[in-house]
Amino acid sequence: MIKVGIVDDHAIVRSGLRQFFADHIDLRVVGEAASGREAIDLVRKEEIDVLIMDLSMPGQSGIDALAMLRAKAPDMGILVLSGYPEAHYAVQLIRQGASGYLNKDCEPLEIVDAVRTIALGKRYITPTVAELLAQQLGKKGSSAPHEELSEREFQVFLKLAKGETASQIADELSLSVKTVSTYRTRLMEKMGLSSNSDLTYYALKQQLID
Repeated sequence: MIKVGIVDDHAIVRSGLRQFFADHIDLRVVGEAASGREAIDLVRKEEIDVLIMDLSMPGQSGIDALAMLRAKAPDMGILVLSGYPEAHYAVQLIRQGASGYLNKDCEPLEIVDAVRTIALGKRYITPTVAELLAQQLGKKGSSAPHEELSEREFQVFLKLAKGETASQIADELSLSVKTVSTYRTRLMEKMGLSSNSDLTYYALKQQLID
C-alpha cells in the first residue's frame, strides 16, 4: 500500500485526486494540506510515501516548503503537480530534491504512474523534462540567470518579484530582514538587475509568476 499526501490550496483538486486514487487499490490518501506550512505539519504527523504538491499556494508555497520537507522526511517522494509548464520550473525543482514534476494538464493515469514509480525510490522524469535536462547538460554556462540562483535565492527572488516586502519574506521563511536583504543583493548581482521592478518584469517575461 502506497501512502499518499495531497497538498493543494484548491479543495476541488484535493477532492478530485482523492476520489481518483480511491479506484486504485494500492494507493491510500492519508492526509491533505492547503499550503506549504500545512504540508510540513502533515509530514510531521503522518508517514507518507509520496507527497503530491502544488507550487503556487498562499503563504508558504511549494517551493518554500520543498527543502524543509526534504529535511523532515528524506525518504519521502515528492511529486510536484503544477499549473506551470515543465520548462518554467521542472529542472530547478528536480535539482532541489523533487522526485518528479507533472503539469496539471497531464492525463490522470500519468499521476498514478508517477506515484508508483516514485514510491519505488525512483525519479519520475517525463520525456519533456528529460529533454530539458539534456539541454541543460549540453549548454553549460549558458543557462538563464534565474537558474544560477541557489535554492534560497530563488525563493527570495520569486517573493520579491510578486511584490512582497523584506519583512514579509523574513516572516514566511523564518529569516531575519538583514538576511533577506543579503539574499536580495546577491541575487540582483547574479542576475544583473538593479530594482524590484526589474525582478518582476523578468519573472513575468520568463512566466515564473502570473
